[in-house]
Amino acid sequence: MSAHCQYDAHPQTSSNGAYRRILWIALVLNALMFGVEIAAGVASGSVSLLADAIDFLGDALNYGVSIAVLSMAMLWRSRAAMLKAVCMLVFGLAVLSKVAWAVYAGTPPEPVTMGLVGFLALAVNLAVAWMLYAYREGDANMRSVWICSRNDAVGNIAVMLAAAGVFGTGRAWPDLLVAGLMGALAIQGAWTVLRLAQQEINWDKGIKS
Repeated sequence: MSAHCQYDAHPQTSSNGAYRRILWIALVLNALMFGVEIAAGVASGSVSLLADAIDFLGDALNYGVSIAVLSMAMLWRSRAAMLKAVCMLVFGLAVLSKVAWAVYAGTPPEPVTMGLVGFLALAVNLAVAWMLYAYREGDANMRSVWICSRNDAVGNIAVMLAAAGVFGTGRAWPDLLVAGLMGALAIQGAWTVLRLAQQEINWDKGIKS
């Protein structure tokens, strides 16, 4: 699940029309899935679905930021990547806090809804990740988009496993375990993007000095 990214002192440019179109498609899909998962998470009582819904919203906002800075200089793209990393970090901490509360107050969620919506979310994220695969080795801004999409697909698989666990045990702990892992993965991804973005900012400053 960890992000194995290598820093490139000459980051790949992302100012092409194809990449912009992909980001717009990803933004719309993520916004739609946010609505679907919020409704399903509330209806089923699943913390992992609610966590994934918040993640979809964060990704939609992140895609919007990426579109806004596509034609800007690398320094601004790197700063945008840092902003997105902070959003990932906040998401991770919020999910872990929700899990900690649910350990004491939560009840087992409805597993069938969890599984069906998790499968739909996985299909959407795999489609987005496939479209973004060619740009996974670009600058920090592009890599942050790829990392988010990759993490989301992993998270969706985990939600479906959690649904199976809840169904088999009749307990809430599989749902809470997956939600906790999703929060930890978001924090790890945020650290990776922050590190890469800072390296690019330092490189840009060194070129201009």
